[in-house]
Amino acid sequence: MTQKHIASVTAFAGKGGVGKTTCAAAAALYSASEGRKTLAISTDATPSLAHIFELQANPGPNRVADNLYFQEIGQQEAGRMWEDRFGRDVYQVFSSLVDLDYPEYVEFMTSVLPGLAEEFTVDYIRQLAEGGRYESIVWDTAPLGQTLALLNTPALLTKHLRMAPRIYTRLKAGKGTKEPILDIIRRWETLSSSDMHFLRTGVVFNIVAILEALAVEQLESIFSQMKEHNFQMGRLIVNNVVRSADSPFLREKSAQQQSYLKTIRGRYASLPLTEIPLLPHEVKGMTRIKEIASALFG
Repeated sequence: MTQKHIASVTAFAGKGGVGKTTCAAAAALYSASEGRKTLAISTDATPSLAHIFELQANPGPNRVADNLYFQEIGQQEAGRMWEDRFGRDVYQVFSSLVDLDYPEYVEFMTSVLPGLAEEFTVDYIRQLAEGGRYESIVWDTAPLGQTLALLNTPALLTKHLRMAPRIYTRLKAGKGTKEPILDIIRRWETLSSSDMHFLRTGVVFNIVAILEALAVEQLESIFSQMKEHNFQMGRLIVNNVVRSADSPFLREKSAQQQSYLKTIRGRYASLPLTEIPLLPHEVKGMTRIKEIASALFG
Protein backbone atom coordinates (compact mmCIF):
# COMPACT_ATOMS: atom_id res chain seq x y z
CA MET A 1 0.00 0.00 0.00
CA THR A 2 1.34 3.45 -0.94
CA GLN A 3 2.04 5.67 2.06
CA LYS A 4 0.12 8.94 1.98
CA HIS A 5 2.36 11.96 1.54
CA ILE A 6 1.84 14.80 4.00
CA ALA A 7 3.06 18.22 2.89
CA SER A 8 5.40 20.26 5.04
CA VAL A 9 3.71 23.42 6.31
CA THR A 10 5.71 26.56 7.06
CA ALA A 11 3.84 29.51 8.55
CA PHE A 12 4.82 33.16 8.69
CA ALA A 13 3.20 34.93 11.60
CA GLY A 14 3.43 38.38 13.16
CA LYS A 15 1.60 41.62 13.59
CA GLY A 16 0.14 43.43 10.59
CA GLY A 17 2.46 45.40 8.36
CA VAL A 18 5.75 43.66 9.23
CA GLY A 19 6.18 41.90 5.88
CA LYS A 20 5.03 38.36 6.59
CA THR A 21 3.19 38.08 3.27
CA THR A 22 6.35 39.12 1.42
CA CYS A 23 8.37 36.55 3.35
CA ALA A 24 5.77 33.87 2.64
CA ALA A 25 5.85 34.62 -1.10
CA ALA A 26 9.66 34.49 -1.11
CA ALA A 27 9.75 31.22 0.84
CA ALA A 28 7.22 29.66 -1.53
CA LEU A 29 9.23 30.76 -4.56
CA TYR A 30 12.39 29.29 -3.06
CA SER A 31 10.62 26.00 -2.26
CA ALA A 32 9.31 25.74 -5.82
CA SER A 33 12.75 26.49 -7.25
CA GLU A 34 14.06 23.51 -5.25
CA GLY A 35 11.67 21.27 -7.19
CA ARG A 36 8.85 20.93 -4.65
CA LYS A 37 5.26 21.48 -5.73
CA THR A 38 4.40 24.42 -3.50
CA LEU A 39 1.28 26.33 -2.51
CA ALA A 40 1.51 29.80 -0.97
CA ILE A 41 -1.74 30.41 0.90
CA SER A 42 -2.91 33.53 2.72
CA THR A 43 -5.65 33.51 5.33
CA ASP A 44 -5.25 37.15 6.23
CA ALA A 45 -8.50 39.12 6.21
CA THR A 46 -7.03 41.38 3.52
CA PRO A 47 -4.69 39.07 1.57
CA SER A 48 -2.05 40.53 -0.74
CA LEU A 49 -0.28 37.57 -2.33
CA ALA A 50 -1.83 38.38 -5.70
CA HIS A 51 -0.52 41.95 -5.43
CA ILE A 52 3.00 40.73 -4.62
CA PHE A 53 3.00 38.14 -7.41
CA GLU A 54 1.40 40.74 -9.74
CA LEU A 55 -1.31 38.30 -10.75
CA GLN A 56 -5.10 38.16 -10.71
CA ALA A 57 -6.49 36.08 -7.85
CA ASN A 58 -9.19 33.62 -8.89
CA PRO A 59 -11.02 31.23 -6.54
CA GLY A 60 -8.91 28.22 -5.69
CA PRO A 61 -5.20 27.75 -6.47
CA ASN A 62 -3.65 30.09 -9.05
CA ARG A 63 -0.56 29.08 -11.02
CA VAL A 64 2.45 31.40 -10.67
CA ALA A 65 5.29 29.39 -12.22
CA ASP A 66 6.59 25.83 -12.42
CA ASN A 67 5.73 24.07 -9.13
CA LEU A 68 4.35 27.29 -7.63
CA TYR A 69 0.72 28.19 -6.89
CA PHE A 70 -1.01 30.65 -4.61
CA GLN A 71 -4.44 30.91 -3.01
CA GLU A 72 -6.06 33.70 -1.02
CA ILE A 73 -8.81 33.10 1.52
CA GLY A 74 -10.17 36.50 2.52
CA GLN A 75 -12.81 37.11 5.16
CA GLN A 76 -15.83 36.67 2.86
CA GLU A 77 -14.57 33.44 1.31
CA ALA A 78 -13.55 32.07 4.72
CA GLY A 79 -17.02 32.90 6.04
CA ARG A 80 -18.73 31.00 3.23
CA MET A 81 -16.42 28.01 3.65
CA TRP A 82 -16.88 28.01 7.41
CA GLU A 83 -20.66 28.09 7.02
CA ASP A 84 -20.55 25.09 4.67
CA ARG A 85 -18.25 23.14 6.99
CA PHE A 86 -19.38 24.12 10.49
CA GLY A 87 -22.36 26.47 10.26
CA ARG A 88 -25.26 24.07 10.70
CA ASP A 89 -23.66 22.17 13.58
CA VAL A 90 -22.76 25.31 15.48
CA TYR A 91 -26.24 26.68 14.81
CA GLN A 92 -27.74 23.67 16.60
CA VAL A 93 -25.78 24.68 19.70
CA PHE A 94 -26.58 28.38 19.59
CA SER A 95 -30.23 27.91 18.67
CA SER A 96 -30.69 25.88 21.85
CA LEU A 97 -29.46 28.81 23.87
CA VAL A 98 -31.07 31.64 21.90
CA ASP A 99 -34.21 31.73 19.77
CA LEU A 100 -32.58 32.66 16.48
CA ASP A 101 -33.49 31.79 12.89
CA TYR A 102 -30.67 30.51 10.69
CA PRO A 103 -30.36 33.61 8.41
CA GLU A 104 -30.17 35.84 11.50
CA TYR A 105 -27.60 33.53 13.04
CA VAL A 106 -25.39 33.64 9.91
CA GLU A 107 -25.57 37.43 9.81
CA PHE A 108 -24.69 37.59 13.50
CA MET A 109 -21.75 35.23 13.13
CA THR A 110 -20.24 36.90 10.09
CA SER A 111 -20.67 40.46 11.33
CA VAL A 112 -20.28 40.30 15.11
CA LEU A 113 -17.98 37.26 15.31
CA PRO A 114 -16.08 37.23 12.00
CA GLY A 115 -13.13 35.48 13.65
CA LEU A 116 -15.09 32.23 13.70
CA ALA A 117 -14.28 31.82 10.02
CA GLU A 118 -10.60 31.54 10.91
CA GLU A 119 -11.28 28.20 12.56
CA PHE A 120 -12.20 26.83 9.17
CA THR A 121 -8.97 28.01 7.55
CA VAL A 122 -6.89 25.94 9.97
CA ASP A 123 -8.96 22.86 9.14
CA TYR A 124 -8.76 23.65 5.43
CA ILE A 125 -4.96 23.89 5.50
CA ARG A 126 -4.74 20.65 7.49
CA GLN A 127 -6.79 18.92 4.78
CA LEU A 128 -4.55 20.42 2.08
CA ALA A 129 -1.45 19.15 3.88
CA GLU A 130 -2.91 15.64 4.19
CA GLY A 131 -4.36 15.60 0.68
CA GLY A 132 -1.11 14.81 -1.11
CA ARG A 133 -1.49 17.42 -3.83
CA TYR A 134 1.42 19.58 -2.62
CA GLU A 135 4.83 18.81 -1.18
CA SER A 136 5.17 22.15 0.55
CA ILE A 137 2.64 24.67 1.85
CA VAL A 138 3.70 28.16 2.88
CA TRP A 139 1.08 29.86 5.03
CA ASP A 140 0.70 33.61 5.45
CA THR A 141 -1.36 33.59 8.64
CA ALA A 142 -3.99 35.85 10.11
CA PRO A 143 -3.44 36.82 13.78
CA LEU A 144 -3.58 33.55 15.71
CA GLY A 145 -5.11 34.78 18.98
CA GLN A 146 -8.75 34.58 17.90
CA THR A 147 -8.28 31.29 16.10
CA LEU A 148 -6.70 29.62 19.12
CA ALA A 149 -9.47 30.83 21.41
CA LEU A 150 -12.10 29.46 19.01
CA LEU A 151 -10.40 26.07 18.73
CA ASN A 152 -10.75 25.79 22.51
CA THR A 153 -14.41 26.88 22.50
CA PRO A 154 -16.10 23.45 22.14
CA ALA A 155 -14.04 21.98 24.98
CA LEU A 156 -15.06 24.88 27.21
CA LEU A 157 -18.72 24.50 26.24
CA THR A 158 -18.64 20.79 27.07
CA LYS A 159 -17.02 21.48 30.42
CA HIS A 160 -19.55 24.12 31.41
CA LEU A 161 -22.58 22.11 30.29
CA ARG A 162 -21.38 19.14 32.29
CA MET A 163 -21.10 21.44 35.31
CA ALA A 164 -24.67 22.64 34.82
CA PRO A 165 -26.91 19.56 34.41
CA ARG A 166 -30.11 21.48 35.09
CA ILE A 167 -29.34 23.77 32.16
CA TYR A 168 -28.35 20.84 30.00
CA THR A 169 -31.72 19.14 30.51
CA ARG A 170 -33.24 22.03 28.55
CA LEU A 171 -30.65 21.63 25.78
CA LYS A 172 -30.98 17.94 25.02
CA ALA A 173 -31.59 18.49 21.32
CA GLY A 174 -30.80 21.24 18.91
CA LYS A 175 -33.39 23.25 17.04
CA GLY A 176 -34.64 21.18 14.11
CA THR A 177 -32.66 18.05 15.04
CA LYS A 178 -32.95 15.12 17.44
CA GLU A 179 -29.21 14.95 18.03
CA PRO A 180 -28.24 15.80 21.63
CA ILE A 181 -26.40 19.08 22.00
CA LEU A 182 -23.48 17.48 23.81
CA ASP A 183 -23.01 15.07 20.89
CA ILE A 184 -22.87 18.00 18.46
CA ILE A 185 -20.36 19.79 20.67
CA ARG A 186 -18.27 16.62 20.99
CA ARG A 187 -18.05 16.32 17.20
CA TRP A 188 -17.03 19.99 17.03
CA GLU A 189 -14.55 19.38 19.84
CA THR A 190 -13.02 16.38 18.04
CA LEU A 191 -12.52 18.44 14.89
CA SER A 192 -11.03 21.34 16.84
CA SER A 193 -8.70 18.95 18.67
CA SER A 194 -7.47 17.57 15.34
CA ASP A 195 -6.80 21.08 14.10
CA MET A 196 -4.98 22.06 17.29
CA HIS A 197 -2.86 18.90 17.02
CA PHE A 198 -2.06 19.88 13.44
CA LEU A 199 -0.93 23.36 14.55
CA ARG A 200 1.33 21.80 17.19
CA THR A 201 2.88 19.01 15.16
CA GLY A 202 2.38 19.80 11.47
CA VAL A 203 3.34 23.47 11.24
CA VAL A 204 6.65 25.28 11.76
CA PHE A 205 6.12 28.93 12.69
CA ASN A 206 8.46 31.70 11.63
CA ILE A 207 7.92 35.05 13.32
CA VAL A 208 8.39 38.24 11.30
CA ALA A 209 9.08 41.57 13.02
CA ILE A 210 10.41 45.04 12.33
CA LEU A 211 12.82 47.07 14.43
CA GLU A 212 10.40 49.50 16.06
CA ALA A 213 9.60 49.82 19.76
CA LEU A 214 6.02 48.54 19.65
CA ALA A 215 6.84 45.66 17.30
CA VAL A 216 9.76 44.52 19.48
CA GLU A 217 7.64 44.63 22.64
CA GLN A 218 4.81 42.73 20.93
CA LEU A 219 7.21 39.85 20.30
CA GLU A 220 6.94 38.94 23.97
CA SER A 221 3.23 38.19 23.73
CA ILE A 222 3.67 36.32 20.43
CA PHE A 223 6.37 34.03 21.79
CA SER A 224 4.47 33.54 25.03
CA GLN A 225 1.46 32.38 23.02
CA MET A 226 3.61 30.05 20.94
CA LYS A 227 5.20 28.54 24.04
CA GLU A 228 1.84 28.12 25.79
CA HIS A 229 0.53 25.99 22.93
CA ASN A 230 3.81 24.10 22.30
CA PHE A 231 4.08 25.25 18.71
CA GLN A 232 7.19 24.41 16.69
CA MET A 233 9.36 27.46 16.20
CA GLY A 234 11.43 28.02 13.09
CA ARG A 235 13.25 31.33 13.11
CA LEU A 236 12.84 34.99 13.88
CA ILE A 237 12.97 37.23 10.82
CA VAL A 238 13.73 40.91 11.19
CA ASN A 239 12.58 42.91 8.20
CA ASN A 240 13.66 46.27 6.73
CA VAL A 241 17.10 46.47 8.38
CA VAL A 242 19.08 49.54 7.27
CA ARG A 243 22.35 48.41 5.65
CA SER A 244 23.67 51.58 4.06
CA ALA A 245 23.33 54.65 6.27
CA ASP A 246 24.30 57.35 3.76
CA SER A 247 22.06 60.14 5.03
CA PRO A 248 21.35 61.72 8.44
CA PHE A 249 17.91 60.09 8.45
CA LEU A 250 19.26 56.61 7.72
CA ARG A 251 22.12 57.01 10.22
CA GLU A 252 19.61 57.85 12.93
CA LYS A 253 17.38 55.00 11.82
CA SER A 254 20.26 52.54 11.78
CA ALA A 255 21.40 53.52 15.29
CA GLN A 256 17.87 53.01 16.60
CA GLN A 257 17.60 49.63 14.87
CA GLN A 258 20.93 48.42 16.28
CA SER A 259 19.61 49.08 19.78
CA TYR A 260 16.51 46.99 19.10
CA LEU A 261 18.58 44.26 17.42
CA LYS A 262 20.70 43.99 20.55
CA THR A 263 17.51 43.53 22.61
CA ILE A 264 16.19 40.85 20.24
CA ARG A 265 19.48 38.95 20.17
CA GLY A 266 19.55 38.90 23.95
CA ARG A 267 15.94 37.83 24.46
CA TYR A 268 15.69 35.24 21.70
CA ALA A 269 19.22 33.87 21.52
CA SER A 270 17.91 30.31 21.14
CA LEU A 271 16.23 31.09 17.79
CA PRO A 272 17.97 31.45 14.43
CA LEU A 273 17.84 35.12 13.43
CA THR A 274 17.52 36.26 9.82
CA GLU A 275 17.83 39.90 8.79
CA ILE A 276 16.25 41.23 5.61
CA PRO A 277 17.67 44.55 4.38
CA LEU A 278 15.57 47.63 3.78
CA LEU A 279 15.09 47.86 0.02
CA PRO A 280 14.66 51.12 -1.91
CA HIS A 281 11.74 49.72 -3.88
CA GLU A 282 8.43 48.01 -3.27
CA VAL A 283 8.56 44.20 -3.35
CA LYS A 284 6.35 43.19 -6.28
CA GLY A 285 6.99 40.75 -9.08
CA MET A 286 9.29 37.75 -9.36
CA THR A 287 12.58 39.67 -9.55
CA ARG A 288 11.90 41.54 -6.30
CA ILE A 289 10.58 38.42 -4.57
CA LYS A 290 13.81 36.62 -5.49
CA GLU A 291 15.73 39.34 -3.64
CA ILE A 292 13.83 38.54 -0.46
CA ALA A 293 14.30 34.80 -1.05
CA SER A 294 18.03 35.39 -1.36
CA ALA A 295 18.05 37.25 1.97
CA LEU A 296 16.04 34.46 3.61
CA PHE A 297 17.92 31.47 2.20
CA GLY A 298 21.25 32.81 0.97
